[in-house]
Amino acid sequence: MRVAALYDVHGNLPALEAVLAEVEREKVELTVVGGDVLWGPFQSDCLELLRAHGALFVSGNCEREVLAGADESSAWCLGQLSSSEREFVSTWPAEVELEVEGLGRSLFCHATPRSDEEILTRLTSDADIAAALEGADADIVVCGHTHVQQERRVPGVPALVNAGSVGLPYQGRPGAFWAVLDGGVEFRRTEYDFAQALDVLSASAFPGAGTIFRDSIAGAVTAESATAYFETKRRGA
Repeated sequence: MRVAALYDVHGNLPALEAVLAEVEREKVELTVVGGDVLWGPFQSDCLELLRAHGALFVSGNCEREVLAGADESSAWCLGQLSSSEREFVSTWPAEVELEVEGLGRSLFCHATPRSDEEILTRLTSDADIAAALEGADADIVVCGHTHVQQERRVPGVPALVNAGSVGLPYQGRPGAFWAVLDGGVEFRRTEYDFAQALDVLSASAFPGAGTIFRDSIAGAVTAESATAYFETKRRGA
C-alpha cells in the first residue's frame, strides 16, 4: 500500500492544495494526516479538503490546544470552527497503525507514541530516541511536530521518520514537505507560489499570520537553525 504522510498543515490552504494535487498524480492509495491541521488561517477549508480526499486523521498538540482554547490564537482558531467540526476533530485518535509493504507495522503519531508534544530532532541522542520509542509495537514510527524532515535508526527500537511540514516548514527552502511510504521512505517537497500564498495567508484574520508564515514558507528558516532551537528547548536549556 502506497501511503502519503502529511503533517503540520496549520491552515495553509495553498500548500495543502498543491500537495494533494501531487498526491493524486502519485496514485497514493491512502493519506494519513498526522495532526496540526488546526492553528492557522484556513483550518475549515483544509478540513473539508482532507475529508473529501478520504484521509485518516491523527490528533496533534494543536488540535488539543485549539479545542481547549489554550491561548489567544487557539481561542481564535476555536471560534472559527463549527460545532460539527469541533466534534469531528475531537474524535481523532492519538495514533494510527497500518501495515505498509516493505516497512512492516507503521505507527503514525504526531510527535512520539507517548506524547503529542515531545521533541525529537536530528541532534537528539540515540539514547533519548530509544527512550521515547521504547515499547512502541511497530517497525517504524512516523511523526511530525518539529517541522523538519528526518530519518533515524536506533538499534532496538522502531525506525523514526519525521515527514516534515506541509504548511509551516523549517527546511531552508520554499515548498511544502511531506513523505511517501511505499517499500521505503521517500521525502517529498512540493513547489507552489509561496509569495502569492503569503499574501492570502496574511490577509486572513489569523493573529500574526504574516509574521508567522513569512520566513517559513519562503525558506528563510533552515533545518539546522530550527533543529538547534528545538534541541535546546527539548533539553530545557
